[in-house]
Amino acid sequence: MSNFSSAFQDETRESPLAVVFDVGRVIVQWDIRCLFTKLIADPAELDWFLANVVTEEWHFQHDAGRALADMVPERKAQFPDYAPLIDAYADRFLETIPGPVAGTAGLIEALADAGHALFAITNFGAEFWDMFRPTEPVLDHFRDILVSGQEKLAKPDPAIFRLAEDRFGHDAANMLFIDDNLANITAARSEGWQVHHFTDADRLEADLKARGLIA
Repeated sequence: MSNFSSAFQDETRESPLAVVFDVGRVIVQWDIRCLFTKLIADPAELDWFLANVVTEEWHFQHDAGRALADMVPERKAQFPDYAPLIDAYADRFLETIPGPVAGTAGLIEALADAGHALFAITNFGAEFWDMFRPTEPVLDHFRDILVSGQEKLAKPDPAIFRLAEDRFGHDAANMLFIDDNLANITAARSEGWQVHHFTDADRLEADLKARGLIA
């Protein structure tokens, strides 16, 4: 872990009243490539497609609240040769989530068993969330999940963290926010949150123990 990343790790290890998780790349893996490696055989074409057609930047429009019914036809008009693959993005999105991030579910279970208040803030399109949420029972431990596509408000906008304070019923200083994205960590910390920059479950486990949240 770089020194820059370490700067976004709380040194005080204060014990928060609530723990707030990101979902993608913290609880579950997420990679658009996982779907399209099944559909595009040529590696060079796959790289070009992911850099120009179905990109993470374009996908973020759905996270921020834009409907697939607007996004998909517009993209197909821009790239008509790839229309069936753009449809696959909408229809087979769950195949971009190949499985859980190793170790995180066990930490969520341990926190829940210890009686801690658990929440989540996730950048996730509303339509894709409706597809995904029933497939992930570990999320049943969360008292509330703030979904960017439903709120039309996405990380790292500081406003989403203020909304979370209102929704979750805790002051920022009393909540620990866990995210893999440094921009999101920076925004949360600027709003007064305790933070953990997630790289793997082992480091998170050590931090949770240092804060007295799990044994």
